[in-house]
Amino acid sequence: IPPAPRPPPTPPTKVSGIHLEASPSLVENLRATTPATPIPPPPPSPAPIRARSPVTPPPPPPPPMPLLKVNSASKSAPPPPPPPPLHARQVASSVPPPPPPPPPTPALASKSQVPAAPPPPAPFGKKTNGNFPEPQAVGRSGSSAPGRPPFTSPTNSKNRLLSRTISSKSHQTKKLKPLHWLKLPRAVQGSLWAEAQKLGEASKAPEIDMSELENLFSAAAPNTGHGDKSNSHTAHAPKSEKVTLIDHRRAYNCEIMLSKVKVPLPDLMSSVLALNESALDVDQVDNLIKVCPTKEEMELLKGYTGENEKLGKCEQFFLELMKIPRVESKLRVFSFKKQFRSQVSDLRHNLNIVNSTAEEIRNSVKLKRIMQTILSLGNALNQGTARGSAIGFRLDSLLKLTDTRARNSKMTLMHYLCKVLAEKLPEVLDFSKDISSLEPASKIQLKFLAEEMQAISKGLEKVLQELSSSENDGPVSEKFRENLKEFLSFAEAEVRSLASLYSTVGRNVDALILYFGEDPARCPFEQVTSTLLNFVRLFNKAHEENCKQLENEMKKLSESEKLKMNASQKNESEKLLSSSIRTSNV
Repeated sequence: IPPAPRPPPTPPTKVSGIHLEASPSLVENLRATTPATPIPPPPPSPAPIRARSPVTPPPPPPPPMPLLKVNSASKSAPPPPPPPPLHARQVASSVPPPPPPPPPTPALASKSQVPAAPPPPAPFGKKTNGNFPEPQAVGRSGSSAPGRPPFTSPTNSKNRLLSRTISSKSHQTKKLKPLHWLKLPRAVQGSLWAEAQKLGEASKAPEIDMSELENLFSAAAPNTGHGDKSNSHTAHAPKSEKVTLIDHRRAYNCEIMLSKVKVPLPDLMSSVLALNESALDVDQVDNLIKVCPTKEEMELLKGYTGENEKLGKCEQFFLELMKIPRVESKLRVFSFKKQFRSQVSDLRHNLNIVNSTAEEIRNSVKLKRIMQTILSLGNALNQGTARGSAIGFRLDSLLKLTDTRARNSKMTLMHYLCKVLAEKLPEVLDFSKDISSLEPASKIQLKFLAEEMQAISKGLEKVLQELSSSENDGPVSEKFRENLKEFLSFAEAEVRSLASLYSTVGRNVDALILYFGEDPARCPFEQVTSTLLNFVRLFNKAHEENCKQLENEMKKLSESEKLKMNASQKNESEKLLSSSIRTSNV
């Protein structure tokens, strides 16, 4: 049954070069407010579309007229939607196209400001703006319902733009340069990060423009240049990146340390648990202690749920260390065990030197005679003054013997002392041989010996504590406990012997200081040894100079005697010559 005939369409009125169309209700309202104008004759009706006939798509209909600006009473009426494009209809449809709307009133040609009309809708099949959906396809009935234009909210357009910027596929495919920072495992209460977690605080941060961020901080694109097959394969195969959780500089130092250790990580920790001293040297063990993970780093690694193979070398090493309970404490015990014998040997050697020096000085009779001679010289020089009649002198007064010079400025009191001793007590001149340990003892400081002794004692206490704590570790520390018990039986005996020697040396040092009449609280052992060593050097130098001077004097004396003999022989020869001449003349 053919459709009912429709009234002839009224062509749109051209107003100011713009095609406008309006609804009948609006047109009647406009006619009531504006005078009527003659209507031009309607154009002929368009021919119905026949099936299987070539159809040339007509131009798109004119856009709707924004009538909201014409009358204040019609501001609330929304504009009608534009009709769909003609070429989007099915060719096989026998239904003629609907007639265009009635023409608008000529009153629209007033001088009121009319905004520019929007562009016509895009043809079906072409991609439209990302903000608008595409027109719906025609159904089986052959008719197409015109799509409603989308509603755009001006208030959230900025947020939608940001959302599109962050979630677009192009931005997801671009790789950005990472920021090598150290994440906090938690927000400490009272910190700014804890405040930022509160409601409303996070929104105060500025929005990030991802497009600008990618332009500035995008990573270098892989090399896709033309090369051999291996290069092209490498360029297309993305390199698997390692997951880094530790600070960049710390991880770098850790990897450098690991590169110097040629032992695999599992074997390395097995050597530590077995207390195998041949696996690592002292420096390597100390470096392991330095790179032990902190509590914060352990929490970061515990929160990692990915594959361990994807972690960096430092992170994998930390995970290996975390398998051992109190790994840092065990490493310190291991370091103490490796250094124990050498530390005890060095400390015992130094203590023996100090002890020998104190005994040698106190038992030297020659040094005692020299000190008594110096006291006699000083009292002789200071006779009749407040400095005279001394019963002794301070130890540092030995160095002032070189400051007192004779009138000819060629001899000091030290030279005179050596001269007197050489004439009256020559057997004491080599007194330095009695105190041969003085020079090595002068290089030792007792405070360092005390620190070493304290470190050994505390180290042994740490070993005992770790042995007690490892009882609850289970099988992982079983071999460690066995080896540690064996070491403790030896170390405790050594420390007891060393502590006894240390106490003996302390008593002998105090006795040495008192031997020179000094106060042990004010005159340290280092001052005694340095003063005596300088005195020995000055004494030997003065004695050598006296010997050289004596040799020079003896040489001059012999030369003068030789000259005298030559002169006397010459006189005798001259006398013989003159007597022979006189005899010959007679």
